[in-house]
Amino acid sequence: MKDWESTIVGPHATLREAMETIDRTGIQAVLVVDTRRRLLGVLTDGDTRRGLLSGLGMSTEVKRVMHSTPTCVNVGDSPNSILGIMRSTGLHHLPIVDADRTVVGLAVINDYLATPHRDNWVVIMAGGLGSRLQELTRDVPKPMLNVGTRPLLETIIRSYADQGFHRFYLAVNYKAEQIEAHFGDGHALGVDIRYLREEQRMGTAGALSLLPERPTSPFIVTNADLLTKQNYGVMIDGHVESGAQATMAVRHYEMQVPFGVVRANDDIIECIEEKPVQHFVVNAGIYVLSPQTLDLVPRDQFFDMPNLLGSMLQANMMARTHQIDGYWLDIGRMPDYERANLEFHEVFQ
Repeated sequence: MKDWESTIVGPHATLREAMETIDRTGIQAVLVVDTRRRLLGVLTDGDTRRGLLSGLGMSTEVKRVMHSTPTCVNVGDSPNSILGIMRSTGLHHLPIVDADRTVVGLAVINDYLATPHRDNWVVIMAGGLGSRLQELTRDVPKPMLNVGTRPLLETIIRSYADQGFHRFYLAVNYKAEQIEAHFGDGHALGVDIRYLREEQRMGTAGALSLLPERPTSPFIVTNADLLTKQNYGVMIDGHVESGAQATMAVRHYEMQVPFGVVRANDDIIECIEEKPVQHFVVNAGIYVLSPQTLDLVPRDQFFDMPNLLGSMLQANMMARTHQIDGYWLDIGRMPDYERANLEFHEVFQ
C-alpha cells in the first residue's frame, strides 16, 4: 500500500479518531505506533465494534482495544511469502516491520491479488532436440510433451500470463510446425505470441539475434523445459533496482557423496567424513536481460547463455543472481518427466 502512513495513529488516539481514519482510508485497520514509529499494535474495525459492544465509549483510547501482538511480516519477505501468510491466517492487512519493529509499510491483500500488466517481453527457448528424452521426442518436440492435462510449454506460458505478461517470443527449430500449430498467435490464451525461427540450432542465447526489434525494457529469457512457481515480476523489479544488465535465477543444490570420504596426509588418515553433503549454487535457467546485452549476441551463430554472460563480464557489464525458492523442476531426464506428471495436479491445478 503506497499511502500506508495514513493508517497510522498513536496509542492515545480515541476510538472515534480511529474509526474516522478507517473510514477515510478505506482500509479496515489502523496501525498503532509510538513516537519512533515502532509498532505497538493493530486495531481493526472489528476490534472497535467489539469494544463498543462491551460498553466502552468513543473516547476510549485505542491502546485499550488494539491487538498488541499482531502478525507481522519483515522487510524483504517475498510477495509469495506474504500472500501465503495472509491465506493461512485469513488476515487481509499485515504490518511490514524492520529488525527494530519499526513500521515501514502495510501489506494489503488486494495489492497481492491484483495482476499487474507487464509489458516486458518473455523469450522462451523452445528449439531444442530433447535428446535425453529420445523415446518421447522422436515425433514430438519436448516443449509439446503433455505434463498433466496440457503441453509443458502451455503451462509455462500460462504461468507468465497469470502474472500479467502478454508478449511472447518462442524460439523454435525442431518440429516447429507442431508448436506453431498449437499456439498460433496466442489469441486463445489471451496473449501475443510471435516466433523466432531458427534455421539451425542456435543454443540458449543465439536466437536473441533474430528478434525483429530491440525491446525498450528488460526482458525475460527462459528455457522451455522448466516447471516452476515463481514471481517473475519480483525478479524483474530487483533487476531494475540493482542497475545490473543481467540477472540469473539461481537455486541451492545439494549432492550427497554415497561413501565415506577419507582425508589423509602422507597416507596418514586425518579424518573420515561419512557421506558428506556438498552444497552448490546452480543456474535455474531463467534470466532477465537489459536491452543493451543484445549487442553482444552474434548474428546467426550458436551461442549459449554462459557465452553471453562471459562476454558481459569481459565488457565490465554487471550480472547478478536472484535466488528463487519454491517449486522448480528441470525436465531433462525420464525420471524428471515422470515426477512432473505425478506432481502436476498438486502444483498447477
